[in-house]
Amino acid sequence: MAAAGVPSLSPVEILIIHSVRHRGRPKTLSDLCLVLDIEDTHVANYAVKKLEAAGLVKTGKTGKEKMIQVTDKGLEALTRYFEIRERLLVEATKVSGLSQSDLSDIASHLRALSGYYEQAARSAATL
Repeated sequence: MAAAGVPSLSPVEILIIHSVRHRGRPKTLSDLCLVLDIEDTHVANYAVKKLEAAGLVKTGKTGKEKMIQVTDKGLEALTRYFEIRERLLVEATKVSGLSQSDLSDIASHLRALSGYYEQAARSAATL
């Protein structure tokens, strides 16, 4: 995100801002923790506070739930990030000779393998 003009964000903060933007709907803290597999909610809460202080997200209440959504400044930073990623990563993958379909299949397999590893780690922790 530094290349997009937002330096000094931690990996958790970057994951959170991308997740908050996903589908253009506000998210709750519990939604973010569930999707990102964050067990300690204070880690996510601290990251949200840092993003809010930077003006990238804003929070509000809906009932008792704290809702988080991306600000215009956050959307601009994410748009710059996507443009840079497209230029540097997507263009480079085209040179590999793999079709978009092949790359999508590979990504799907990698996500599945990642899930298997996470499940194995949880199982090993209970032994």
